Amino acid sequence: MNVCRKWCGWTLAAILLPCFAVTPARVQAQDKHVVTSQELSNDAARPAKTRSANEVALRQLFSSEQAQQALKSANIDYSKVDKAVSQLSDEDLAKLAARSRQVRDNFAGGSAGSLSDRDLLIIIIIAVLVIALIAILR
Repeated sequence: MNVCRKWCGWTLAAILLPCFAVTPARVQAQDKHVVTSQELSNDAARPAKTRSANEVALRQLFSSEQAQQALKSANIDYSKVDKAVSQLSDEDLAKLAARSRQVRDNFAGGSAGSLSDRDLLIIIIIAVLVIALIAILR
């Protein structure tokens, strides 16, 4: 009877020991993959921040003096353009914002001599037409 108890005790210990030894390793592995709520919040807010920055860049271009003159010469109301900007898809908005930043950087970088007023007018009219087409097709 004593032998049976010892044998059962050793068997039970042999079964339970690996269970307790594996548990801390699982907990450590889970801790490494946990994403904080701050990281999740930042990831969720990133597209909205990007879109907002793109809208600001595009609206800055259209609010410039040259752009206002181009809009007037094309008989386009700025409020319609402003409204159409918010209706653009993220992809189209990103493309137009990149172009508007490039134009702004060219002026800031001193290469405005390579872009005449006529060139700027053409760029702005093309951007307005793209925005208008996208707004109409939606």
